Amino acid sequence: MEKLGRNDQCWCGSGKKYKSCHMAIDEKIHYYELQGHIVPDRDILKTPEQMEGIRESSKINIAVLDAVEKMIGPGVTTEEIDQVVYNVTTQMGGIPAPLNYEGFPKSVCTSINEVVCHGIPSKDRVLQEGDIVNVDVSTIYKGYFSDSSRMYCIGKVSPEREKLVRVAKECMDLGLAQVKPWNFLGDMAQAINDHAKANGYSVVVDIGGHGIGLEFHEEPFVSYVTPAGTEMLMVPGMVFTIEPMVNAGTCDVVVDDEDGWTVYTEDGKDSAQWEITVAVTKDGYEILTY
Repeated sequence: MEKLGRNDQCWCGSGKKYKSCHMAIDEKIHYYELQGHIVPDRDILKTPEQMEGIRESSKINIAVLDAVEKMIGPGVTTEEIDQVVYNVTTQMGGIPAPLNYEGFPKSVCTSINEVVCHGIPSKDRVLQEGDIVNVDVSTIYKGYFSDSSRMYCIGKVSPEREKLVRVAKECMDLGLAQVKPWNFLGDMAQAINDHAKANGYSVVVDIGGHGIGLEFHEEPFVSYVTPAGTEMLMVPGMVFTIEPMVNAGTCDVVVDDEDGWTVYTEDGKDSAQWEITVAVTKDGYEILTY
């Protein structure tokens, strides 16, 4: 990191002197680094200007999921969901981040029942009474990225599916409670994993959350199965997703050989996931998307 004098302008672009802005934070990060912990580089920490851009992108992301919530139900195709996502996003001046991302063909991921994530919308997939579906929306607005997903119960679902959806949200909320400066990502992971296991479920190991804001996927990778006190130190200015994938059976998953995207539970049992994007603040967190 560039060495700054106390009276130099802070590296974050706030216009404040370093001593009254990031100096104390940088010194604390260095202390943890000397103890052998993983700490974020400056390029992981968002500046005030960048945070504002991410907030504006997040407003669109939330509005898109609100629009999906109004139209989703039995008889709706996942292609119709995709059209709503594309239309609302573009009408608000945004771009659906998944569209053409590494070849992904649609504007949103729709993952139903035993599909863990990255389900591809189709005019042939009609939502049925009793399905559970994750709708994962990601948005680019003026170069800034946002990301969140919600679970929807289609009509009346079984008690088993209702519980899985509820516990998956509880896992996310318990993880959120651990987001505060100078905690570790592992603190969040253990809270999530413990609650899932206590309910007889498992958390997917191979796919996790991620930093976001200037790119779709940034460092750090966010695991939800690691022990407390491990992984990266949480520092004000970090922005990342909380999105544990909670399986009714084992944590093992498989990727569809034909489309190369759709991820299923290996045992064919159901999976549920909620996703929010959060920023670490000086005294806790700010929820950016939900």
